[in-house]
Amino acid sequence: MMKIQKSAEDYLEAMLMAKEKHGYIRSVDVAELLNVTKPSVSYATKRLRENHYIVMDKDGLITLTEAGMKIAQDIYERHKVLTAWLIDIGVEESIAIEDACKIEHDLSEQTFHAICSFIEQERE
Repeated sequence: MMKIQKSAEDYLEAMLMAKEKHGYIRSVDVAELLNVTKPSVSYATKRLRENHYIVMDKDGLITLTEAGMKIAQDIYERHKVLTAWLIDIGVEESIAIEDACKIEHDLSEQTFHAICSFIEQERE
């Protein structure tokens, strides 16, 4: 997985979630998902555009580039797997969601794959 700042990963993940929910990505939806201000989103989108993770059209609609989509999908997949696993081992859902968000950024590929393998073995 490409190494970028945690906050950038959070923004890209939120953008993917907004796209899945609404079919498009607007800054206001990203701000709502992340519980941040519109100026914060404006600053983040500027940086994400400069790094070629997103493009914005004249109406302000955001599109993830191929590189941005790859990062967003990787982080979102980690989030979903970790949340489900934490719930499975007895963590309350709201806490599992919060903790998965913290863990998803710092977990090595090796550890994430080991968790995935463990989950698969448990299902058999």
